[in-house]
Amino acid sequence: MKKLLPGSILFVAALFVCAPVPYAQGAGKSGPDPSTIRDPDLEKDSLHNLEVARNYFKLKKAYVAALKRCEEIIAGNPNFSHLDEVLFIAGKSSSLLADGRGKQKPELYVTFDGTSKKTLTPEEFRNGARSYLTQLVNEHPQSKFREEGNAELQALGGPKKAEEGKP
Repeated sequence: MKKLLPGSILFVAALFVCAPVPYAQGAGKSGPDPSTIRDPDLEKDSLHNLEVARNYFKLKKAYVAALKRCEEIIAGNPNFSHLDEVLFIAGKSSSLLADGRGKQKPELYVTFDGTSKKTLTPEEFRNGARSYLTQLVNEHPQSKFREEGNAELQALGGPKKAEEGKP
């Protein structure tokens, strides 16, 4: 028993000396920045809406439907991981609707202003396109859609200034 006692004391002393000190790690944050946290269910729903918007935009040329899906994503999930593509599709769809292109008539795009319904003019569609594409170019510099979005934006008259407002 006497032989175990000095060995066990040495072992316990070694544990205290070698144990990590909790404050040695510094003053760390208590988790990721709340603005970058993404709700998995909301992300999944937004991804589904993006896939549907892509289908409407690329295959069906249904620009009103594509724009509506994109606006739903922008309003419901502003931290969406593919927001750059959403902004591109919304901007391009608005631009094409301003030119009267696509299989859906621009008159199908209806907004509700209080109790009355309103359709947008070609100029309002162009302004919306400029807003979406300006946001894409300014807020997503690494996006693969940036170059094409910037070219479309220049064709529409350049970036929208901050005082001009959003769609």
